[in-house]
Amino acid sequence: MSHLGQYVNSIYDFFLFCPTVKHSLKTLYTVTSGFPNLPELMISVLVDNVQAGYCDSNKTISVNHDVWKKLFKDNPGLLDLCTEQCVEIQPKHFKSRLDRIMQHFNQTEGVHILQYMESCESDEQTGNTYLVEGGYDGEDFISFDVTKRKWTSQKPEADVIKQELEADKDRIEETVYLITQTSSVWLKLALNYGESFLLRTVPPSVSLLQKSPSSPVSCHATGFYPDRATMFWRKDGEELHEDVDHGEILPNHDGTFQMRVDLNISSVKPEDWRRYDCVFQLSGVEDDSVIRLDKAVIRTNWVPPSQVPAGAVIGVFVGLMLLSVCITGLFIWRKKKNNGSREIRRDVL
Repeated sequence: MSHLGQYVNSIYDFFLFCPTVKHSLKTLYTVTSGFPNLPELMISVLVDNVQAGYCDSNKTISVNHDVWKKLFKDNPGLLDLCTEQCVEIQPKHFKSRLDRIMQHFNQTEGVHILQYMESCESDEQTGNTYLVEGGYDGEDFISFDVTKRKWTSQKPEADVIKQELEADKDRIEETVYLITQTSSVWLKLALNYGESFLLRTVPPSVSLLQKSPSSPVSCHATGFYPDRATMFWRKDGEELHEDVDHGEILPNHDGTFQMRVDLNISSVKPEDWRRYDCVFQLSGVEDDSVIRLDKAVIRTNWVPPSQVPAGAVIGVFVGLMLLSVCITGLFIWRKKKNNGSREIRRDVL
């Protein structure tokens, strides 16, 4: 058993929590090669898809909310343990794995990224479910089925790595233990400290946006929590499926979320606009947020070309460039399947 597993088990009996809704603990590992200004290893821990903490091999450690800061304050040995894992132990494991993958691809230099995600989700009805996935250079690479104790290559090039991992039976058993036992305990610990914070509900600000008179109308909700939400367009009270494009739920910098759903209005007659509305539903909130399709409430930057000042054009261009950089940085690798870790501990990939 790892030192972290022993530490967690020693405090397990003090924290018993029975979740009433789904909760998750995810750990995201990013290992880099060829980036002179980036740490070799970066680790983010998310509770219910909101970042709770971050550390990297350059000794940067941050805790993002008072409830998580209290967890470390009440358990002083925990910070030293996480620092040791993040700065000394885990970089060696992950760097070794990245070097092995680069060797397999005959890559001796250049920019390369290994990303790895572990997830533990708790549900009082279905119990705990676990997910382990790895990506390399922006593509799905390998995954681990905890129940079947089986590695699966997501592309033919990963077969050799899969065979190496499956040949080490002791490591497979350690992986299963760390995922099913240690991560579950850590999730319960996090929920005990952050119960009131995690069970809160924050309603959204909902608005209608449109880039130009001919583009789709986007129903945009932002600032809501938790991320268990749905949004859809209706016509005459019936949910629409055609001419509708659903966006993903994305995180905001303050720990809340945003989402959008677009409606193609090219075939909607002006006199029929009043028959359409957008509905936002948030888990734990009885009343829906509803906004009717109305030109008077649509927010847009569009004005006739002759009225667009040159400064405004430059401002919009610069804004879009910054937005593109932020989105690219956030989603260097986003797994192709929906949803899908645990706290800081030994590498299992």
